[in-house]
Amino acid sequence: MWFKNLKIYHITQPLELTAEELQDKLSEASFRPCGSQDLATMGWSAPLGQGESLVHSADGKFLLCLKKQERILPSVVVNGEVEARAQKIELETGAPVGKKAKADIKQEVIHHLLPKAFTRDSYTFAFMAPRENLVVVDSSNDSKAETLLATLRKAIGSLPVVPIARRSVSADLTQWLQSPEKCPQGFELLEEAELKSPNEDGATIRCKNQPLDADEVQLHLQNGKLVQKLAIEWDETLSALLQEDLAVKRVKFSDVLREQNQDIPKDQQLARLDADFCLMAAETVRLIKALDEALALTQE
Repeated sequence: MWFKNLKIYHITQPLELTAEELQDKLSEASFRPCGSQDLATMGWSAPLGQGESLVHSADGKFLLCLKKQERILPSVVVNGEVEARAQKIELETGAPVGKKAKADIKQEVIHHLLPKAFTRDSYTFAFMAPRENLVVVDSSNDSKAETLLATLRKAIGSLPVVPIARRSVSADLTQWLQSPEKCPQGFELLEEAELKSPNEDGATIRCKNQPLDADEVQLHLQNGKLVQKLAIEWDETLSALLQEDLAVKRVKFSDVLREQNQDIPKDQQLARLDADFCLMAAETVRLIKALDEALALTQE
């Protein structure tokens, strides 16, 4: 249970909600598989993959999982069947099939093929930390994160959240890169960055496996380019790619941290998942607090 990406949101008003209350509210929008004519369905699922509990509560934090199921109906298959049926009609009637008629045929084809289509499942995880006024979504995609928040808001009635960074932190990251010795305590720069000119059609420079104190990199900064992405290591706990909107991508927790729960027997899978979640969530909250302090995010 280790998040790979972090979309971080600040809860702007105290959220008084117990695990039991949250379970009751989410159960009204629990996941159900696609019916024969459903293109997709979405709902809350057991976050640890077992049992009926839609909320895993540990150390004052709630782990949630939004499950989506989609029917796989490739357009090439649908269009091929539409064309075959249209050609048959044209041969029988001697008249061309118009756009409206083809649209009707397409609906018939979809209706016919949907029950036979395979399904694909996807999952978006998040945890709520009411004491720390945080919601963290494991997603690199803005749309998926917003979908989870909107679905959660609908389920519980109110979810007053805003992105923890309500401004670009590009200037801050640029300053870190210009003067690595001024990097906040606990943060270390790695060898990856993306720089972009502030001009509307400005160039983008991507550096990977490149010492960032190299003259050519610093020259780009002197010429006015700003950091959009910056790889960091934090407190010997994790490495990640920070973005100018403070999305945290490609999170990799250290082996030392992940190995802390290896003494839990393999036949106690739920206990291991619970321990991993507690460890991951605690370190994630510590990282967020460090970023908040370094960038004065919630003090503005």
